[in-house]
Amino acid sequence: MGLLDLLSGAGPKGLRKPKSIRHGGKRLSDILDAHAKFHRGLPGGARADLTDADLRFADLSQADLTGAVLVRANLEGANFKQAKLTRADMSGANLRGADLRNTDMTEAALPGADLTEAQASGIELFRCDLSQACLERANLRNTNFRGTNIKGARFTGADMGVTILRETDLEGVDLSGLDLSTTLMPRGYKPATHPSNETEQNPARAAAVQGPNK
Repeated sequence: MGLLDLLSGAGPKGLRKPKSIRHGGKRLSDILDAHAKFHRGLPGGARADLTDADLRFADLSQADLTGAVLVRANLEGANFKQAKLTRADMSGANLRGADLRNTDMTEAALPGADLTEAQASGIELFRCDLSQACLERANLRNTNFRGTNIKGARFTGADMGVTILRETDLEGVDLSGLDLSTTLMPRGYKPATHPSNETEQNPARAAAVQGPNK
């Protein structure tokens, strides 16, 4: 599917409306309606299964996708502002450049997801699984990571201003090079120490600095 096809039936700012998107022979708008009924326990409801769906630039603002399945979905550039993704399964999803501002993602599963350059400020990520996820250059200001699994996640270049990392296991997580001056860190947190480039590249000099063995 090319860019022109993606933008056919697009709304403001080039976003695609749910009525113009189809997955598994159904309109996304119908899938969302059935999911809303499922979530409320109403007749005719069905959990939204959007596994491998192409939802690039989809306008899903304020959508209720609680418990939806979005495994490996392509959500690049999608708009999720103020949406509900509580307990949604987004394992391996592509969320590059997605707008997730003020989204509730409590207990969502995002292992291996790509959130590169995502607009993710003000997100509720309480008790999520973000293991091995990529959050490089993402805007994570005011985002709550409390109790979230971020083992192996990458944060290079991310904005972590006023981000909540209390009650978050940071063992083995590389936050070097980030401005953490306003980040709420776990009590007693000590950043990992890394050898300087000079000593890494010049073992002989490193031995000289350490002095002779006694």
